[in-house]
Amino acid sequence: MGKLTLFVLDGFGIGAMADCKETVPQDAGAHTYRHLQEKVAVKLPVLERLGLEKLAGGNSVPQAAYGKSNLAHYGADTFMGHQELMGSRPGIPAKRLMKDIGTKLKTELQAEGYDVRYPLEGAPILLVEEAVVVGDNLESQLGNIINVVCDLNKVTFEEAGEIGKVVRKHVDTSRVIVFGNKKTNIDRILSSVQEKAPGQWGVDSPSSGVYGEGYRVLHLGYGVEYEKQFAYMAEQAGYPVYRIGKTADVIQANGFSDPVVETKQLLETYEKLYRSSEKEATFLVNVQETDLAGHKEDSSWYKEVLEEADQFFGSFIETLDEDDLLIITADHGNDPTIGHSNHTREQTPILIVGKQVKPNDIGTRMTMADIAATMCEYRGLPKPEFGVSFLGEILEA
Repeated sequence: MGKLTLFVLDGFGIGAMADCKETVPQDAGAHTYRHLQEKVAVKLPVLERLGLEKLAGGNSVPQAAYGKSNLAHYGADTFMGHQELMGSRPGIPAKRLMKDIGTKLKTELQAEGYDVRYPLEGAPILLVEEAVVVGDNLESQLGNIINVVCDLNKVTFEEAGEIGKVVRKHVDTSRVIVFGNKKTNIDRILSSVQEKAPGQWGVDSPSSGVYGEGYRVLHLGYGVEYEKQFAYMAEQAGYPVYRIGKTADVIQANGFSDPVVETKQLLETYEKLYRSSEKEATFLVNVQETDLAGHKEDSSWYKEVLEEADQFFGSFIETLDEDDLLIITADHGNDPTIGHSNHTREQTPILIVGKQVKPNDIGTRMTMADIAATMCEYRGLPKPEFGVSFLGEILEA
């Protein structure tokens, strides 16, 4: 076994899922890759040579193993997409606001022995142990996420995490996010509480002072057990895992993490660590600027970032050692030409590169969790919760 990389081009879809007509009709015509070709003439000679052009209906002869995947998670979400990539099958979440679920959460937290009260008149947020505020997330789509915001001078992050797990157990939103910092305090957190949409009450996170150096965060997904995911199992077996880019925030692990956003810096960080790391290290890398460009509906920026990544692959692949494995994929689509600024529900490409990898079509996978199953088999780990390995389909006999 050599070094293993999962490289995610965030939001780089290759065509709308067949279920879009029923689930998200506005995405039925999405095709991030083709539309970028048509609008800004994006040129990706390395990815196309590996198999991207073939996946998009072209006639090229791929030089790598290639396939595409459906999304098994509901919608098209970066967090849920990465949970699926790690081997989970996230549940179908509901939309909830604290004004509707606060009383139930208060009762459940009190049943676990916590001191809980409503600290602000008229605001349906909870204060737990005089140190933790439970409220609506104001930055995501309405009702998608419940935030658990902590004063880490008063509770440890581990204690806050236990509070978050109680909340997670009793709410079916897409995510519960536990986060905090010693740089802020509970008075400032409470002073940042506001009503954004009618009935939507929570902490304005940037104003609360939680971000920056010392920031701690834990994402708890609906239907997700991170103990059964690739990253957790790899670390438990003694294999180092490096999370670079958005993976530092959305994949649960304990090793190296750097949530770098700027693509040039991300690629430099990845390559430097790759060259100096242990032989059996794993790298979970996410290029986030593609997704950000999609949200801004900025095709030129999207093109620039993709071409930068493609150029990097051109030189990096040549340096892979005999047993190294590189898997290039995405987590959903984000077509900047579709007429809205949200993620698009698209199939994702799978390109697998390595000196022992034979050019082979692995077909359309039913879930991105097949990638996790493949990585687990490559590392000799137990199977993840979900997914079927394709390792035997890509390695030379």
